[in-house]
Parts: sequence; structure tokens; C-alpha cells
Amino acid sequence: MEQLNKILNYSFRYNDHISISVKSLLILFVVILIVSFLLKLFRRYIQKKLQEEDKNKFDTVFSFGKWLLYIIIFLITLQSSGIQITAIFAASTALLIGVGLALQTFFQDIISGIFIIMDQSVHVGDYIEIDKKIGRVEEIKLRTTRAVTIDNKVLIIPNHMYLKNSLYNWTQNGSVTKDYVGVGVAYGSDTQLVKKLLLQVAKEHKSILTHPAPFVLFENFGDSSLDFELVFSIHNSFQLAMIKSDLRFRIDELFRENNITIPFPQRDIHVIKE
Repeated sequence: MEQLNKILNYSFRYNDHISISVKSLLILFVVILIVSFLLKLFRRYIQKKLQEEDKNKFDTVFSFGKWLLYIIIFLITLQSSGIQITAIFAASTALLIGVGLALQTFFQDIISGIFIIMDQSVHVGDYIEIDKKIGRVEEIKLRTTRAVTIDNKVLIIPNHMYLKNSLYNWTQNGSVTKDYVGVGVAYGSDTQLVKKLLLQVAKEHKSILTHPAPFVLFENFGDSSLDFELVFSIHNSFQLAMIKSDLRFRIDELFRENNITIPFPQRDIHVIKE
């Protein structure tokens, strides 16, 4: 027994103020094992009450909270074992400052990730636009969000970007998104015919929804043209660029068949002779 006590009381000494005994290390190990077991029970209990989508969000927040709890338990256990935590911090002040500066953005990402998961502003499958980049969200992690762009490139977004930039969620109100194609026609054109042809173009395209129905806006009397907008709705925002291209091809074709001119910009030049 005396030999066992001697082994347990043996200390690893860093300096006069910082040392740790074998007994303290064993206590720390046992405490972490007990906490890990309790956390597993807590995790299983909570997951039984959650839906499948919420389970993934809970797992992400739980993993961060678990490691934060381990750090707190580690410090409390060392302090209760007689180790001067303040002395350790004082001896490593310069190191901690450097690590803190290096991890500043990292913790911004973590905190932003928790906000995103908790307030449910972004979901997997949403189409988002941030910093003029558009993508479909594939995965939301605690530090980053992974999205796929229209040209099939993987976009890794650090979560702190949500705090610094405006986020546009194209599909938060549903999968249907609305857009338009603008076109100008020459002054003197039959505006009702223009409206009819634009609606015909929208009706012919299989990707444009009939509900809500497309409509035409007479936007403005422009400098060189009468300006119209064909407003339409689609399901898949990733097809938007191709759909708008198809519409423009068809508009040009129908306008030529019906002798409707899309004018060049015009400028009047007045020459003053002295």
C-alpha cells in the first residue's frame, strides 16, 4: 500500500509552481470517462425525441459543446487536485495570446455555425447567394458550409461570412423562384402584340410554371425603346441562366416573324454652326 501511495503521489514537476501528480492524472481520466458515458446517455435520450433533420443539427452543436465541457472539466479537476491553474496561465501568457489571435476567425466560424443551425436560416438543399456567389447547400458543418455552384464547383463558405455579408436565401419561402427577361422594342410597335408574343414565349417553355402564371410589365419609355419585362417562375434556380437564354432566342425569333424591331441605342446629335 505504501508503494502504491508513493506511485500515486509521484509528481511531474515543471517548476516550483506547476506540477501534476499521477493521482491527479488518474482522477482526471476517471472523471472524463464518467462524463463521456453520461454524455452518450444524454445524446441517445435527446435523439429519440428529435426528427431526422434535427438530429444532424443537434449532433453538430453537441460535438462542440462536448469538447467545451471537456476543457472545463479538465481545468476544474486540475484545480481541485491542487494544481495552480493561474500559474499555468501566467507561465504561458504569450503563447495563449498568440493562439488566441490565430484562433479568432476559427471561433467566429464556430459561433456563426451555431447561429445558423439554431435559427435555421439555411437548410441543406437551399439555394443561397453570398458575396455574389450562388450555390446549392450540400452540407452545414460547425465551421463551414459546403455548397455546389451552378457550374458544378464546390464552394466552401467559412461560417463567419454570414456575419459580414448579406445572405440571400432563394428558397427559404419555397422551391419556386421568380425572375424576368427584359427586352426593348422600337417606338411605334404594337404593344399589345408585344405582350401577346412574350406570354407565348413563356407558355411554350416547359420549365416555366403556369402557377403562378407569367406576366408582362411595360416597364418604361426608354431613351431608344419601349421597355418590357417578361416575369416568370421556375422550380430549379440552377437552370435559370439556360432558361433565360432559351427565352431570348425565342423572343428574337418571334419578333422577327412579326416585324417587331429591337432597336439599337440612338442618340440625337445637334450641330451648331457659328
